[in-house]
Amino acid sequence: MNPKPKRAFKPTPLKRLTPVPSDLEIAQAAALKPIVEVADELELLPEELEMYGPYKAKVKLSVLERLKDAPDGHYIDVTAITPTPLGEGKTTTTVGLSQALGAHLGYRVMTCIRQPSQGPTFGIKGGAAGGGYSQVIPMEDFNLHLTGDIHAITAANNLLAAAIDARMLHEAGATDEQMFKRLCPPDKKGKRRFGPGLLGRLEKLGIQKSDPDELTVEEQARLCRLDIDPETITWRRVLDTSDRFLRGVTVGKGAEEAGFERETGFDIAVASELMAILALTTDLADMRRRIGRMVIGLSKQGEAVTAEDLGVAGALTVLMKDTIKPNLMQTLEGTPVFVHAGPFANIAHGNSSIIADRIALKLADFVVTESGFGADIGMEKFFDIKCRTSGLTPSVVVLVATVRALKMHSGRGPKVVAGRPLDAAYTDENLDLLRDGLGNLIHHIKIARKFGIPVVVAVNRFSTDTPAELEMIRKASTEEGGAEDAVVADHWALGGEGALALAQAVVKAAEKPRDFRFLYPLELSIKEKIETIAREVYGADGVDYSSEAEEQIADYTRLGFDRLPICMAKTHLSLSHDPTLKGVPTGFRLPVREVRASVGAGFLYPLIGKMSTMPGLPTRPGYYEIDIDPVTEKIIGLS
Repeated sequence: MNPKPKRAFKPTPLKRLTPVPSDLEIAQAAALKPIVEVADELELLPEELEMYGPYKAKVKLSVLERLKDAPDGHYIDVTAITPTPLGEGKTTTTVGLSQALGAHLGYRVMTCIRQPSQGPTFGIKGGAAGGGYSQVIPMEDFNLHLTGDIHAITAANNLLAAAIDARMLHEAGATDEQMFKRLCPPDKKGKRRFGPGLLGRLEKLGIQKSDPDELTVEEQARLCRLDIDPETITWRRVLDTSDRFLRGVTVGKGAEEAGFERETGFDIAVASELMAILALTTDLADMRRRIGRMVIGLSKQGEAVTAEDLGVAGALTVLMKDTIKPNLMQTLEGTPVFVHAGPFANIAHGNSSIIADRIALKLADFVVTESGFGADIGMEKFFDIKCRTSGLTPSVVVLVATVRALKMHSGRGPKVVAGRPLDAAYTDENLDLLRDGLGNLIHHIKIARKFGIPVVVAVNRFSTDTPAELEMIRKASTEEGGAEDAVVADHWALGGEGALALAQAVVKAAEKPRDFRFLYPLELSIKEKIETIAREVYGADGVDYSSEAEEQIADYTRLGFDRLPICMAKTHLSLSHDPTLKGVPTGFRLPVREVRASVGAGFLYPLIGKMSTMPGLPTRPGYYEIDIDPVTEKIIGLS
């Protein structure tokens, strides 16, 4: 494939050091292009940018209209095997592959990745900008606030939560007539009108009147009384901090709220349905519609109650209006990056935005995106939710594997714990241990191949890996798994140069024929879709549903939500629901304890086993290392 005849790309030369310094030291020593230069090389117009300082900018969606007739580039998804708690370098591989394609092979490339939550950044995992000489920069901006998108989502989410409790309180203390007069107050001339927040509910109720005074008593009651059943409320507050003590809370303990106490809790901000909407929306009008459709619970009559019913959907959209524009950044070698949206993969659907991908595909020969965690989680959701929504067709799956993770999947290796040194079993050559763990790799390759997409395995090399171990993985990938190729990559230490062979394999695989297909049709029942994923992806023998999940499935089917795709919320540390089961577990049944509806985002998400939607902090969180030099104002300790 030849590069598009566009303006010449100017890579940023790497100045590599041996041994490789910390990620933050590398990032702070990097030469950054002004973001206007990055945009100019992409042939973005100045009026399509909104600047956030010299090294990052938002890109307006108007570029899509300008480039609507431009052909799309190849669409590459980077996923992984089941990781250790340390992660296997998926983002590092995504960035290294992009640098190889753009800075070394001369293709026009765009990287599209998620914005990280501050929960993991200050908690157990650290940031998500990549690592070594394959990073997105400025690394501090990437991991801390960026342009404020997550904060906007947090504000909007919690405004809706406040609106729910306030509405129940006010309805309980007022007659239908009083509620009507308060929601449609007269102006100074005594004239009533419907505020914008009431128009959606009027449309839903089929009331085609523009003058509030023309409403019948019955219509006034229907308009103004939602009669929310507090036992059915699924909307929770969010915070972009890992805080286990907020998983369960009691609200309504103030003196004026006596009698309105209820049990609820907090989720991590990136698990908010609003984040999922940002990632799956196509434009501002679509975002506004999706936000209005969000279901927060049921009325006492069993009807779905939405953000539109509460009159708050427009205000939520206003709070999120700037989030819809992708954030433009760059890699260490000067290749362009879109950072946009950040839904967790084990809780939400784990992919960056459709909007960023669509813009990138018009600008580049290759768009390299990544889906969270393993192929059983983020990649399955990339295909069955994101691609189904966007209509985009992927070209290649890059599956990241490491020697240490495959040794762990033997089931005989010592426990891997973040923050503790690896046992010698993972750093010394041990072919028997590795061989026993290869099943996990082969299983993940076969998951990707179920969707009809060519697979290239990227073996992310660590300094302790031996040639014999790397060759064993390579052979198993192609001979047993059916991958197109398996390539050892050293992009952490060498940047794009270390991923050249991987990039060449991806270019070759992108020209292969593909027969993309979804795992299930939407016409299947909710249970049939859940059970298809459990059986075909995880390898479960069956699914067990709690009584609560059974009731929720019945309600969602009655309300017509049964034609939505499924977004499983389960552990990323095992193909099963149990994080201690490594390799390719068999003989297990998948326990579904609860099913929530993200109707605005466009999916249902079952909570599997003990999966939590709010992470907790470990004994020694990452924030112990993070500080600032007050003289130079340089941040220290980010990872």
